[in-house]
Amino acid sequence: MTRKLVMFGTRQIAEVLAWYIERESDYRIEAFTVDGEYLTETSFQGRPVVAFEEVARRFGPDEHEMFVALSYAKMNRIRAEKFAAAKAAGYRLASHVSPKAQVWDGLQVGENSFVMEHNVVQPFARIGADTTLWAGNHIGHHSIIGDHCFLASHIVVSGRVTIGDHCFIGVNATLRDGITVAPRCLVGAGALLLADTEEEQVFMAEPTPASRVPSSRVRI
Repeated sequence: MTRKLVMFGTRQIAEVLAWYIERESDYRIEAFTVDGEYLTETSFQGRPVVAFEEVARRFGPDEHEMFVALSYAKMNRIRAEKFAAAKAAGYRLASHVSPKAQVWDGLQVGENSFVMEHNVVQPFARIGADTTLWAGNHIGHHSIIGDHCFLASHIVVSGRVTIGDHCFIGVNATLRDGITVAPRCLVGAGALLLADTEEEQVFMAEPTPASRVPSSRVRI
């Protein structure tokens, strides 16, 4: 059965995620939407673009679901705000797990989350709401990824790791088993985390592995 979908966003990430949804799911994208002040085009990928302020009237939540396809800007805060606005407007937020990802029965995935191809998600792991896993990550058993997170590609999250809300994890980062990444942390490309963090820390790759010391605080 085909389900109708409205996507929030008309930038590159929306273009990419729409490509996956059209080919891997039973959703049919009916329209795109953006805030009225950013409405600069009337069509995108052959579908109408409507102001968010008008979308419920034209593509109502009684017949359509919504997916907020925005980036990790401002530590995922903008996407989180639109996620909340869509829910307040009455929409159910769709999620998508690629059939080319390796996941196990019973995986818990929150609303408005997206898991791309070649992610390996081991048993008992959980993925929160409004969280994106780009292609090719390993998510270890019993790990918990919070809400409003973005994981880039080729990340190793070992077993029993907890990633708090509003985190960004960069390409090729490695998180050792059993640690907790506090909310609003930025883990840069290639970084190695060996111990728990505090909120709003930034971790960058260093020339030696003995470098869990945060380089700065996140300014958001």
